[in-house]
Amino acid sequence: MPRRGIIKKRKTQPDSFYNSKIIQRFINLSLMKGKKTTAERVIYNAMEIVKTKTKEDPLKAIEKAVENARPVLETKSRRVGGATYQVPIEVPIERSTSVAVRWLLGFARARSGKSMEEKLAAEIMDAMSNRGGAIKKKEDTHKMAEANRAFAHYRW
Repeated sequence: MPRRGIIKKRKTQPDSFYNSKIIQRFINLSLMKGKKTTAERVIYNAMEIVKTKTKEDPLKAIEKAVENARPVLETKSRRVGGATYQVPIEVPIERSTSVAVRWLLGFARARSGKSMEEKLAAEIMDAMSNRGGAIKKKEDTHKMAEANRAFAHYRW
């Protein structure tokens, strides 16, 4: 509990071009050194690449990619009597969306490719078809939670 009162949750305003909160999350999380216009250009160009390659609405494509990469379970460390257990917990929808966007951007940055737009577009298209680094990370997280299911009673 913070000493200075309760911190209000800030709402993300939708982006100006697609009027979507998920796109704004992508833009905000892909910022480097506060250069928001550069981040917007990268995201919008990646969406154009997705549009030309998949021949479908890029907003629907990103929503599907985020939905596929969104984790349902994760593990949190709990210290019980001198031992630390990985306790599986369900992930709230806000956090799961944020984690999925973070994973998509992180694995897009780690890809080998020419530009960030192409790398991000490739990661989004892979996530749409349940492939790629973000999907593998989600599956690994779920496997870890399943493996530690015996410690679920330590949840509080």
